[in-house]
Amino acid sequence: MSDTVIAAAPVQLLDLTGKRGLVVGVANENSIAYGCARHCRAYGAELAVTYLNEKAEKHVRPLAEDLGADLFLPCDVREPGQLEAVFEAITAKWGRLDFVIHSIAFANREDLHGRVVDCSREGFALAMDVSCHSFIRMAKLAEPLMTDGGCLMTVSFYGGRKVVEHYNVMGPVKAALESTTKYMAAELGAKGIRCIALSPGPLKTRAASGIDRFDELMEAAAAKAPTHQLATIDDCGAMAAFLVSDLAKAVTGTTMFIDGGYHIKG
Repeated sequence: MSDTVIAAAPVQLLDLTGKRGLVVGVANENSIAYGCARHCRAYGAELAVTYLNEKAEKHVRPLAEDLGADLFLPCDVREPGQLEAVFEAITAKWGRLDFVIHSIAFANREDLHGRVVDCSREGFALAMDVSCHSFIRMAKLAEPLMTDGGCLMTVSFYGGRKVVEHYNVMGPVKAALESTTKYMAAELGAKGIRCIALSPGPLKTRAASGIDRFDELMEAAAAKAPTHQLATIDDCGAMAAFLVSDLAKAVTGTTMFIDGGYHIKG
């Protein structure tokens, strides 16, 4: 038997102490963004949290307070200047940024419930702008604040890769979002900035409630997944916390599925 001693690998625990992140997309306690924010905060991250508008503020403010958010700001990416104001506040408060979690999507009801071939030019442009191009805008604004590298994360869905009944126009939009994530990862990698898409299975969030016959989609997904279970916002949050940590420093340009294996079944 060899006398060679094999050194044990050092134990690294997930620790986000000292990291500062922006979370966009919290609407209520069932939001994927809230699950992500809650887990990142639990591991020590400092947070800036946004809300869509005055109507949403009353639902999001208590959550932001529970998270101990350093910044709580309005952010409707359709309103000129609001996103820029968020980053100006972050610059003034922190002077740097370690991660961004982009969890917003929108399409007009008639476009979301109709066929892709019937989607209006204006409706398609709006869905793409809010759901995809806003991630590009956030990346551009975050880049100068990520002087020591960072992580840009967004939320996609399997319907961007395969046709999912009733997902309609959001399918092409999510496909664009995943491709955008890859290209930004290639462009920003040399600066240590990583870009990742989370792809949970169907979750009963406020945004998902706008999808036609969504309950049927959830039932079908649970039946199809090898685990026969749907992911939760806590599953998403646990993955997000890991990905923004230094433990995931080699992970970029990919889509991380959190769906009980739903995506592997044809």
